[in-house]
Parts: sequence; C-alpha cells; structure tokens
Amino acid sequence: MSVPEGSRARDRHGQLALAGVMVLQSVAVVFFMADAAADLLTEPLGSHSIVETLVTLALVAGVLLTGWQLRQTLERIRAQERTIETARGDLSRVIADQFAAWKLTPAERDVGLLALKGLDPAEIAEIRGAVPSTVRAQLTRIYSKAGVTGRAQFAAWFVEDLLDNGVADR
Repeated sequence: MSVPEGSRARDRHGQLALAGVMVLQSVAVVFFMADAAADLLTEPLGSHSIVETLVTLALVAGVLLTGWQLRQTLERIRAQERTIETARGDLSRVIADQFAAWKLTPAERDVGLLALKGLDPAEIAEIRGAVPSTVRAQLTRIYSKAGVTGRAQFAAWFVEDLLDNGVADR
C-alpha cells in the first residue's frame, strides 16, 4: 500500500509553501544586504550601519539554518516513509507465512485478512458474496487453527511482536 494521493498532494503543497517562504526570505536577505552595504559605504562606523549589518547577518544565518533544518526534516520523513513501507511489506509476509503454517484454505486466508483489517462478519460476507453464517464458521475455524478464542487475540497474535514491552515494563 502506498501513501494516499490526498496526503501526497498536501505534502507537496506544504513543501511548495515552505519553498515560497524560503524564496521570500532570500529576497529579503538580498535587499537588506544591499541596504547594509550602501549604509556601510556612506557611514562606515555609524551605529545604524552596524546594527543593520548585524541584523542582516542574523537574517542570513536564519535562512541558512531554516534551509538546513528543512532539508534534514524532509530526509527524516523520507526515511520514515521507507521504514513504514518496509514494515508493511514485512507484516504482509509474516501474515502470509503464518497463514500457510496454520494451513488456512484460500477462502480462510481471504476472510482472515479481512478480519485483520477490522471488518466484521457481515462486511466480510458482503465483500465475498457469502452469507454471514458462512463467514462466522470460517472465522471459528481460523481462530481454532490459530489457537486463539476471538478476533482480538487473532489480531494481537500479529502485532504482539511489534509492540515494545511498554506496559509490562512500567
């Protein structure tokens, strides 16, 4: 599964907005640098020239720092997206391997995946073109093969290893 299209568009708009702000700041830097240079030429040691030069240098430093921080943030976001995609792929593989180990039938695999996605028996039945009682019977067989008593334990079987010991450690 990939990032939803709406999310990508929002990310793109956010990046464009930040780029626009950076361009605006850069224009301000050029303006203030030119103004400070002109002031330094006409009044080299005047307090106004010195203050304006220091403020301009602070603005330049701010623009550079903001650009550097923005770049690091975007790199971190890209790395996190790659990690999520990898984890999603690994979880899919783990689920498929475990379904094979439990010897689920193809129909049970489909029902099991839909149950893991949070669908109830009526929704699964509608998607599969079956009756809810058939889906409930399949879920009962899946839970039996998995050695669990219900949907919560079934889902927990797959996410348990992904969670830290968090609560138990406190």
